[in-house]
Amino acid sequence: MTDGIGRPRRGGDSVPLFEDYCPEPGTYDEFFSGRSESRPVARRLVALLDEMGRTAFRDRQKLAENTFLRGGITFSVYSDAKGGERIFPFDLIPRLVLPDEWARLESGLQQRVTAINMFLSDIYGDQRILDEGIIPRELIEGASGYLPQMRGIKPAGGVRVCIAGIDLIRDHDGEFCVLEDNVRTPSGVSYVLENRMVMKKVFPRIFGRAQVVPVEEYTGRLRRALASIAPIRDPAAQTAVLTPGAFNSAYFEHSFLARRMGAELVEGSDLFVDDDKVYVKTTRGPRAVHVIYRRIDDEFLDPAAFNPDSLLGVKGLVSAYAKGNVALANGIGNGVADDKAVYPYVPEMIRFYLSEEPRLQQVETYVCAREKDRAYVLENIDKLVVKAVNESGGYGMLIGPQATRRQCDEFREKIKASPRNYIAQPRVELSTCPAWTPRGVAPRRVDLRPYVVTGTDGSWVLPGGLTRVALVKGSYVVNSSQGGGSKDTWVLREAQR
Repeated sequence: MTDGIGRPRRGGDSVPLFEDYCPEPGTYDEFFSGRSESRPVARRLVALLDEMGRTAFRDRQKLAENTFLRGGITFSVYSDAKGGERIFPFDLIPRLVLPDEWARLESGLQQRVTAINMFLSDIYGDQRILDEGIIPRELIEGASGYLPQMRGIKPAGGVRVCIAGIDLIRDHDGEFCVLEDNVRTPSGVSYVLENRMVMKKVFPRIFGRAQVVPVEEYTGRLRRALASIAPIRDPAAQTAVLTPGAFNSAYFEHSFLARRMGAELVEGSDLFVDDDKVYVKTTRGPRAVHVIYRRIDDEFLDPAAFNPDSLLGVKGLVSAYAKGNVALANGIGNGVADDKAVYPYVPEMIRFYLSEEPRLQQVETYVCAREKDRAYVLENIDKLVVKAVNESGGYGMLIGPQATRRQCDEFREKIKASPRNYIAQPRVELSTCPAWTPRGVAPRRVDLRPYVVTGTDGSWVLPGGLTRVALVKGSYVVNSSQGGGSKDTWVLREAQR
């Protein structure tokens, strides 16, 4: 028996999972359009989970957490006084994306990454976009991620962004828009793949009936994209994943991807450069390395070119890269495209390089380096979200509507002292999804990080991506380092009725 909207009536000892669910006022809830009316995309899943009930769901949630723990699916939080490894909190209620929605996102993401690749090639080349005044020259040259010493260097394969993680949010109208770009060393994709594995194990019947687009081909796609940018056209071209080591917060992911791709997992001390070629030390002697998927920041890559005190990188690596003898994914100097003050200009990049209109919206942004924008931000800081242009993970940020007067005053002084280092945006009411909490199911804010893999033959987008969820009630910060978790993202094969 149901109540007319596909939700079973309460019966027996099990309480329907969504019985007391109440959407967050003023936000777009992706499962419910009202207190008791499920959206068509979620109606079938809501009925199945209600039928399962809270007790059985709680048991499966514990099973999922134990699976993550036994599998060593962890990350580190450096700022945590307790230290050590912890599992990435995983919420078993998946996020749903309709096929037509995904088709629009996929097209827009491919367009965006293509333009960013062209932008990076341009500013490290002819700099047409700067000469024509589309983007202020001083904005680019003042970016900490811009490395002028890399100008004129063309990477092997010509691809600067092999792996992009583009962060999306859904606004109060339910429209997806870009929040920021991550084209240096984006992380998190291993959790997408592990989330799916756990979901299939814990909910085999529900998953089997949902008709979800698979994600398992990611590592194969990544392997082929990396092979395509190798400086030699040879099936024997060697790929390595360069990690800072086991104490890095994302080490699980580094080892996971290397294992899945059949690539060497190496640290800087495992590599050396001779005659501008890179080699890995093995028990059988040196072996050439042609492609390096590096998970080390630019400044630590090569002590001869950047930070001389770095023990993480490889001396001479930049010279080998400049000579075209080794390909790096991602390219050196990509950080300028991650700069939050450059982000507002991506639509202009698309128009300039592709002669197209952007297919994805993005959040209105005030660049404090511009006098008019700065005056507006200083006057309205209590209504805005202020971000440091080179910070991530929710750090260096002020959420004005939730801040004290003292905090607002402190950020005003920071902006006045260093306007180039700050941008501001209206607070967007992130969409919510149901999430499991100690008191049952409640709405929590989410974002989405799809991953775009690009080789010499074009770009491919992982179906879905990493949905991050702010598990703390009322929070807008979804990052795992600040209490966030993740969900499996289901791109459905067909529209739901």
